[in-house]
Amino acid sequence: MIHATSFLSRWRAVALSFLLALVTATALLLISETSYRRSVAAINDATQVFDVRLDVRRLLRLMVDAETGQRGYLLTGREEYLAPYNQAVREIGELLRRLGPHYVRHPQQAGDFEAMARAIERKLSEIDTTLKLRREGKDSAWQGLIDTDIGKDAQDTIRRSADKLEQAELQRLNMHQDQINQTLLIARLGVATMTVLSVLAFYFYLKQTRALGEQRERQRALLQAERDLLETEVERRTEDLTVLARHLQHAQESERSHLARELHDELGALLTSAKLDVARLQSRLPSAAPEVAERLRHLNAALNDGIALKRRIIEDLRPSALSHLGLTVSLDILTREFGQRSGLAVHTAFDPVQLDESGELTVYRFVQEALTNIAKYAKAGRVDVGLHATDDGVEVTVQDDGAGFDPAQVRRSAHGLSGMRFRVEAEGGRMQLKSQPGQGTRLTAWLPLATAADAEPAVDGTA
Repeated sequence: MIHATSFLSRWRAVALSFLLALVTATALLLISETSYRRSVAAINDATQVFDVRLDVRRLLRLMVDAETGQRGYLLTGREEYLAPYNQAVREIGELLRRLGPHYVRHPQQAGDFEAMARAIERKLSEIDTTLKLRREGKDSAWQGLIDTDIGKDAQDTIRRSADKLEQAELQRLNMHQDQINQTLLIARLGVATMTVLSVLAFYFYLKQTRALGEQRERQRALLQAERDLLETEVERRTEDLTVLARHLQHAQESERSHLARELHDELGALLTSAKLDVARLQSRLPSAAPEVAERLRHLNAALNDGIALKRRIIEDLRPSALSHLGLTVSLDILTREFGQRSGLAVHTAFDPVQLDESGELTVYRFVQEALTNIAKYAKAGRVDVGLHATDDGVEVTVQDDGAGFDPAQVRRSAHGLSGMRFRVEAEGGRMQLKSQPGQGTRLTAWLPLATAADAEPAVDGTA
């Protein structure tokens, strides 16, 4: 009788624990599903609002393109200058048709949208009229039309209406973000409540399992076996993820190299061809066209700037000096150019070390990222970069005398330092960060001897 009563009591406790766990799981599932659906809906609405803002900004840019094409044609009379205008007219119509249904659903901004659309129509009509007069040779007529404020008033109306629409969309975007935050807060409170209930159910379960004795021991053994299996699985998955991340890193560098080659071959050819065309035009222009000659000189200077920008982008994607001149020379060039751009005093000391291709790229990217961070945040006056051989490998350091920071306060969203650390660890090395507010920052990376090769000439100097 006593055993029957005890069994019945335990059965009731187990049933209560099971019922509580079932209710908790059901409630947690409902909270999770509801929060998910509300969050997805708010995110979709926010995405649509973001796209509308982009379309409104694009309308402004297209109107500038249309006006630019108009000015170019009026000044030169050449039809190729109308290409931006024709393209802008086609895209403006498409954007207005796409935005129309959106503002039908939002009548509060419908008036601003209609005002902007009418102003765009007036502006395009004014541009079209001037182009027709120019084709007909009526220079005084189109010049007189340009001198009026019709186009300026329309453009001002477009800008004002676009600003109002953009502010309205920004408010709508903030509203959706608030909805997402509220949903996440509700989900957080719900999960916390369900967690408490889960802990309570687990307490009842433990209270009953204390009387099970041998069964508890067997359960513990099973849990230990599962834990060991899970740890083994975690280690295997961690290794797989490390290998995958390393592969993605190598793939990224390969894609950078490919992109650099494409920029060098394709974009370089286009810019060179454009420079040759400008040179031909300059040689054939009559001396009585000083304004056009000045325009061509400005265009030639812009092409030179574009070529320089292309070279700088290519070097950032894949430094050519690293493949042709070696690591120390590449670092010397990198630090010297950084010093010239930033105006900082950069001091270097490079020992005769050499790594394999992957190790060299790791060191180069490490120094490059460190210098970029110094330029953005450090407010430094002096930077020291060193590359030294040690007993067990290679050491590279980058130190500044800038503002410094508290490493414990670095945001988890700051991926620059994390990326540097992973890149070094992927080569079997380690990275150390030392910094204090007002006392500068020192970044140090060690790479093992496994990546070291024959030595190369040392480079010492000040960039």
